[in-house]
Amino acid sequence: MSSVKNFIIKGVFRKKDVVYDFSKVVRALRKEDAIEKIYTDLGSNHRVKRRNIEIKAIEEIEETAS
Repeated sequence: MSSVKNFIIKGVFRKKDVVYDFSKVVRALRKEDAIEKIYTDLGSNHRVKRRNIEIKAIEEIEETAS
């Protein structure tokens, strides 16, 4: 059974003529699911088209025991 992982995704998106940097932590089962979550979140919250989002880096974050 798969467990949920934390991913940190960094990139940029363009809105009008301005470029914005972003960094977001996303919980997902796979890297592809995390990327899809970023596209849907930025699209719904900032009204950015997928073609205007560029993902620069994605890495899995190790969970630390509390």
